[in-house]
Amino acid sequence: MDNQLNVRPFVEADAVPVRALFIKVNRALAPADLKAAFESYIELSLREEIDRISEYYGERNGGFWVALIETQVVGMFGLEQSGPGAMELRRVYVDPDRRRLGIGGKLLQFAEDQCRADNLHRLDLSTSETQPDALSLYRNSGFELVREEVAEAANNKTIGGGIRRYHFKKEL
Repeated sequence: MDNQLNVRPFVEADAVPVRALFIKVNRALAPADLKAAFESYIELSLREEIDRISEYYGERNGGFWVALIETQVVGMFGLEQSGPGAMELRRVYVDPDRRRLGIGGKLLQFAEDQCRADNLHRLDLSTSETQPDALSLYRNSGFELVREEVAEAANNKTIGGGIRRYHFKKEL
């Protein structure tokens, strides 16, 4: 990586680039036959979560972080409480133009370190079949597959539409 990666908590000035990155990544993930479903998912997620990050993650005893190279947002992730002593890792996104530089792994390590610093003992997450690189990262980082499901209904965590979802956990 040419420039130093800086991970820091989200501030409201990050709202526009975070929104743009969220849309860019999800449009890139959309299979041709699910483009309309992804657009609906994007709109739902913007309304319920992305356009109100501070409130959303605050309501869930969590937080949101951005990864920057110089002043450009190149990645992001959120943590929300998923149970006693546990957080759910959300929105681990890396700008498609900056992939294969180790940013995703650094975000994952930062999230784990944040949980340990907060005396949390488990990290949960889910991802879908449309994200094979994420599946590989989580498996190679010691996450244990807990269950698989076919998501039919859309919400701000899945597009639904019959996409296979994988749920993982890692004891910290």
